[in-house]
Amino acid sequence: MSAFVKDLFSVLKSRVTVIAAGIITSIITARYLGPVGDGIIAILTVYPDLLLGVGSLGIRQSTTYFIGQKKYDEKSIVASILYIWMFSTAFCVILCYILLKYFTKGDYSNWLIFLAIIAIPFSLFNTYASGVFLGKNNIRDFNQVNWVPNVVKLIGTYALIALIPMSVQGAMIGIVAGYFFLSFLVFRKLGKMVPLQLSYHAPIVKGLLKLGIIYAVSFLIISLNYKIDVMLLRQFSTEYEVGIYTKGVSVVQYLWEIPTLLSTIIFARSATAQDPKEFSHKVAMLLRICAVVILVFSVVFYFLSSFIMVTLYGESFYPSSIVQKLLLPGILLLTVFKVLNMDLAGKGKPWIAIKAMIPSLILNIILNCLLNAQYGSNGAAFATTVSYALSAVLFLHFYSKEVGIPVKEILGYKKEDIAILTGQFNKLIKRASL
Repeated sequence: MSAFVKDLFSVLKSRVTVIAAGIITSIITARYLGPVGDGIIAILTVYPDLLLGVGSLGIRQSTTYFIGQKKYDEKSIVASILYIWMFSTAFCVILCYILLKYFTKGDYSNWLIFLAIIAIPFSLFNTYASGVFLGKNNIRDFNQVNWVPNVVKLIGTYALIALIPMSVQGAMIGIVAGYFFLSFLVFRKLGKMVPLQLSYHAPIVKGLLKLGIIYAVSFLIISLNYKIDVMLLRQFSTEYEVGIYTKGVSVVQYLWEIPTLLSTIIFARSATAQDPKEFSHKVAMLLRICAVVILVFSVVFYFLSSFIMVTLYGESFYPSSIVQKLLLPGILLLTVFKVLNMDLAGKGKPWIAIKAMIPSLILNIILNCLLNAQYGSNGAAFATTVSYALSAVLFLHFYSKEVGIPVKEILGYKKEDIAILTGQFNKLIKRASL
């Protein structure tokens, strides 16, 4: 477990940076733009975020799997993902423009739409390249893909909203700047690892897409479950309600940083595990530990949510605390999916997530349509929690059957869980003090 803990400590530093940058950025936008400004940013970025998942075509995951399994030489794999990137970028940019221009409620200028979509090429490049880092278990370089754009976004947002009052467009430029700067760094790192050239290798491209598209469809269904509430809330309600909802979601979802911290390492190591079932037992142990930690934080957060929202963002965001309280049960339950899904994804079985998420997505859409007009952000939060609960139960059932471990054994706490946690925590403290 020592190598695992070393990677865990590396990812921990990255995630702490991401959280700190994200919270400070959200405070800046809340204080200077208010709920309506936050709502506009959420509306302008929901389609680009969704299409980034589709446009990625699961290439990061399939690249990780291919490199981890040493199916082809790295030079040919990188050349192939660059070839795919060129075409996926064009498709996503065009489709995103159409969705924002003609299928989004509200009159937004071409300049704001341009700022929303121009980040797509850079973000896709970073996503594709990160699969190479993961496949080589290069967690340090992969971490930069996570924290660098968030830090640059923070700097850009502060400069273009607080110092130079550019309002919503300043926040959008900050997002673009983060992805652009990261692309420059990733390009240099990737170039040092393997010669960068654009070429077509039919078997590799076909293999990457064949496995990757399954990952992409899985990601699309999962992302829709996360984003559909914002889309429907805008259709049935106001920019203000969208702002209240998205700010509440953005804060409470930081509880997922614990499983997110583990998911990167789980995925990379699952792809190369010599004994898949034994590894799944370790993942189940991590789930049990995560669940306890998140439960404790959820209880604390429930009682402090009003204080946190008003202190950080001001009185205008007090209603977001109600959104958070409604979301907490769903956040806790979906931890099951967040942890276990990375194990199956690393084993090259992303379709299991689709089986669990489609019923959940349908339920989410139905509840949002029924509740959003009357209850606004609170209705969206309740719909999301119910759909998260359903997806967690379904996925746990499917995961149990797939890995051959009974549900009772996956969730049942054992004495060694605490012993391992305590032992590894002590090692972590010792390493940090050196």
